[in-house]
Order: sequence, then structure tokens, then C-alpha cells
Amino acid sequence: MERPNPGGRAAVFVPKVSAEDAVKDMLKNGSGMVGFGNSDGSVTVYFENNRFNDSSLHKWENKVWKSYGRMVELSPTVNKLVCDASNLTQVGFVQGPEIEVRDMPLLLEWLERTNAADSAPEGPLIHS
Repeated sequence: MERPNPGGRAAVFVPKVSAEDAVKDMLKNGSGMVGFGNSDGSVTVYFENNRFNDSSLHKWENKVWKSYGRMVELSPTVNKLVCDASNLTQVGFVQGPEIEVRDMPLLLEWLERTNAADSAPEGPLIHS
């Protein structure tokens, strides 16, 4: 998968429990994470963890939209990492105005693990 253009399809990830500490340390507060695979087997991930407690970014899906926007618009950001794919699990896709969560139990577990369960989406299909 290559970097998508605006409206294009991107993967939605959560970190594995066994992820490297350097990866886990960056992804907190129920981060919304989107990205794409690289030819060397690594993954480029854009994320939003709402470090400054912006109320408009409380919901997980709003964090995903923010991350997706940064990625497709090539916005400068420090909320980006490249890591080995073994650190992450794909839980869904974002494309255009829709997020499709294909592994809701794993997403909910990630949100619980980061004390962000109250930011969970209402269901697996989310429209902007």
C-alpha cells in the first residue's frame, strides 16, 4: 500500500501489546493511527494522541480523521513514525468520508488499555 491521495484508502492500526517500547511510548491516550506499508516491510504511521486535551479530539474517530488529514495533505508533523509492521495490528480502513473498523474488540481493548474507553466509536462504520 502506498501513501494515499486525499479520499484514498489507508489502514487504521492499533499497537500490539508486545510492541517495542519506543513505539508504545509515542502512542498514548487512545491514539488514532493511520498509515501505509513501505517496500522494506516497515509501516509509516501518522497518529493523533490529543496531547493537549483539545475537546474536539476526544473521540477516537476524530483523532483518526486528524491523522488521515495530515497524511494525505503531507502536513508537517511530529506525530509520525516509521516502525516494523510487527508492532501494529490493522483494525480497519479509512477512505474518503468513512472509517470501517473490522476488529472492534481489538480496538476497544486498545482504548481500554490506554484509559480512553469513553472515546470509542458507537459502531464499526463511522461517517464524517
